Amino acid sequence: MQVLLWEDMPTLGKRGEIVKVKDGYARNFLFPRKLATMPTTSNKKDQALHKRRSDKREERVKDDYRVVADRIEAVSLTLEVNANEEGVLFGSVTSQMIADALAKEGITIDSKMVQPETPIKELGPYQVPVVLHADVKAMCPIWVVEARETKAEKAEKSE
Repeated sequence: MQVLLWEDMPTLGKRGEIVKVKDGYARNFLFPRKLATMPTTSNKKDQALHKRRSDKREERVKDDYRVVADRIEAVSLTLEVNANEEGVLFGSVTSQMIADALAKEGITIDSKMVQPETPIKELGPYQVPVVLHADVKAMCPIWVVEARETKAEKAEKSE
């Protein structure tokens, strides 16, 4: 049986394609879940309309993410962390720490979007990629500096 796919299916094909599947698979799985329909003329027109709407919606989302990407690249974050005398951190800078620092700057993103290429375990400047969308990526400039204790904090520790 030939069916018109309404969703991308990794094992079958992409949305809008007409593929051949077994009758039972179409009747029992694809049709009830509205993943596919019979390839009639009206269904093909509906598919084309659905695709145009989906593409417009996707472009609006990309445009919104591009604005956020510009804001991320414009800001310079400074993260204060504890380190030894050689400049090696006690731990590492995590994606959540970077996302929290961006949130303090008014840019709210999911920590999963922050994808450092290597673990940040030393002091210094870094360019961390932030993948907002499959097509939109920003490079966030980060300065990792040693945390400085104030005189009041030193006094509290000595007491």
